[in-house]
Amino acid sequence: MFVSFFPQPKLFFTSAAVWSLAAILFWFFGGEHLGAFFGLPPAAAGEPPVVGIAVLWSTPFLWFYIYFAFCVLVFYAFWRWYSPHPWQNWSILVAAFILFLIYFNVQISVAINDWYGPFFDYIQGLMAKTMESTDTEFYTKLATFAWLALVGMNVQVVNNFIVSHWIFRWRTAMNDYFMSNWTRLRHIEGASQRIQEDTMRFSQIMEDLGSSFIQSIMTLIAFLPVMIQLQAHITELPIIGAVPQPLVIAALGWCLFGTASVMIAGLKLPGLQFRNQRVEAAYRKELVYGEDHADRAQPATTAELFANVRHNYFRLYFHYIYFNVVRYTYLQADNIFSFLILGPSIVAHKITFGALNQISNAFGKVTNSLQFLLNSWSTIVELQSVHKRLRAFEATLEGAPLPDLDQRYLARQGVKDPA
Repeated sequence: MFVSFFPQPKLFFTSAAVWSLAAILFWFFGGEHLGAFFGLPPAAAGEPPVVGIAVLWSTPFLWFYIYFAFCVLVFYAFWRWYSPHPWQNWSILVAAFILFLIYFNVQISVAINDWYGPFFDYIQGLMAKTMESTDTEFYTKLATFAWLALVGMNVQVVNNFIVSHWIFRWRTAMNDYFMSNWTRLRHIEGASQRIQEDTMRFSQIMEDLGSSFIQSIMTLIAFLPVMIQLQAHITELPIIGAVPQPLVIAALGWCLFGTASVMIAGLKLPGLQFRNQRVEAAYRKELVYGEDHADRAQPATTAELFANVRHNYFRLYFHYIYFNVVRYTYLQADNIFSFLILGPSIVAHKITFGALNQISNAFGKVTNSLQFLLNSWSTIVELQSVHKRLRAFEATLEGAPLPDLDQRYLARQGVKDPA
């Protein structure tokens, strides 16, 4: 699944994680200020943020673009020298460009959050009749948001297009790799389905999960400093009282509670999803044989196979009941959690309407990024089941024992495990 598209996957992903961490730490502990040597200094301390589309080509942003490109090219050059791979342009360069577009969209979200404060304070002043304005001024302020939203929307469209092509290249690499070893894999139950359907599903799920995970990490990195700055308006938490970093503590505690609850509620789902694919594959295989052989797909056989399908689906539906109760209860409570946290400050008149919108938006971005496992648990369950099926191919090619379920299938067919 990975060796077909990435050079030496274990070492590659380890080195990518270490290099990324080093680049991030260096940026925050000095790299950001190196731009001053090239005429691209960071924003001065205490300087208010640039509001509007101009922030995207301000000097701190231009320096980060150069820094990001340099780090990517160094990493690419190392792997091109150390372990050349036919797909490394896609697995490294295009992947890095996708990461950059995700980062760019996250920064647009931060720029929109910066726009919230002055705009909604302006709205509050108009509604309270403490401020005078004109139609032109009002629509000019709205246009600031419109430009940010327009750029963000188009960047997202471009990113989705590139990601779709990147994922299909990965599927192509998997397909070519497995088909080049078809003679060693054809004995595995449902081999044709695993190559045709499971590689497609694996790549599609990785597209969804991978993009969501990276966006969650970048959103967390971008919005945590914003939330720390905004929590100057918050002095204590309800019930708990005064604590350091109250918004950060509240976000972490709330997200850990939700994620743990959903993971516990969904413990049985991966195994049931995997079994579901097996019983569906067995039923489909018998029907395919019945197309060419009159003695196959007899009523008694198909009835038994379909009964297995029905039994597993009904078990799956039952376990999804309490899983969805836990998940959707938490998500509904999440809609008002930030107001529970901000309640004492609102009642005490400590925050303005603009600050309220900024804090609520930043808090929502941070908690949503921390809730990646909670929001993606159903998809992760499906990925686990697909991975188990494709893992049988990898075990065969590595000379390792097949998974238990595949071994039992071969035993029923009178075939010995090649390992």
